[in-house]
Amino acid sequence: MAEDIQSNTALQATLAELEDQRKIISRLKTKSYLLILVGIVCAAAGVYFGVPIVATAIAGGLGLIAGFYFLNKAGQLFNEYRHAFKQRVISAALKSIDQSMDIDYQSGMSENDFVYSQLFTNRPDRYSSQDQIYGAAGKTKFSFSEVHAEYKTVTQTKNGKQEHWHTILKGIVFCADFNKHFNGTTVVRPKDMGSALGAWISEKMPLFSSGSDVVKLESPVFDKKFITYSTDQVEARYILTPSMMERLCNLDDSSHYSISVSFIGSYVYIAFPLDKDYFEPPVFKSLLDQKSLMEDLEIIRFMYGIIAELDLNTRIWTKQ
Repeated sequence: MAEDIQSNTALQATLAELEDQRKIISRLKTKSYLLILVGIVCAAAGVYFGVPIVATAIAGGLGLIAGFYFLNKAGQLFNEYRHAFKQRVISAALKSIDQSMDIDYQSGMSENDFVYSQLFTNRPDRYSSQDQIYGAAGKTKFSFSEVHAEYKTVTQTKNGKQEHWHTILKGIVFCADFNKHFNGTTVVRPKDMGSALGAWISEKMPLFSSGSDVVKLESPVFDKKFITYSTDQVEARYILTPSMMERLCNLDDSSHYSISVSFIGSYVYIAFPLDKDYFEPPVFKSLLDQKSLMEDLEIIRFMYGIIAELDLNTRIWTKQ
């Protein structure tokens, strides 16, 4: 892919054009930050020392006004630069992988779909999603989006109520057509102390079960990594064949953090926690070194490769 980018003269020309825009934005932002900093220092000095240097305070105020003006101008230019980067660079990069792929950076996975996937037990109190990439690999339609979902807890302190925000997922949710309508819901989550305790409660005290039972599968490796819940034990075993379990383990091993998977409706959903935002153009680093772009392409290729990794184009079922 690196060679493809280097040999793509149209893309190289686009990157050079956008690099000029980036430099302008970088200079404007640097100037605005310096003016705001100097303005704050001068204004504070004028107020603190009083009338003798009131001119300093005035100069500081003017510096703040100029700084915020340039910052606003930089923000407008950045929005144009960001739009061009996603529509002209990311979109072209996607087409180099598969002509069916495209990006809608202003939309993402809806909150309703995120909740519907049942990948996580907590319902989000704050949710955002963007950069939806979609396409088809062979017979399989797929999409994936960046998602940031959080839930809120409130504690009572001597100073009153205090809000705490906890991350449910900051990463990417992948969705693909499984070519089968599932009768039940099967969810595969990473195995940790909390999930192990929940599984024990579901097994020993079914009164407290949410309707999904723990599925016992004959794969020690899979069982070591994950806990599986399903409303249909028989269907869960049809889905999670030895081959599928091995593929999910391989996918988990190649991910930065443990994945969560659900099979619901006629789709498979996979959540990938990540520690950075993708598909964003740099401001204070050169666009021409292409390191950031290569990282974007690496994650795109990884998501695209899930279709082959899970063998989703092998149609062993048909939809009802």
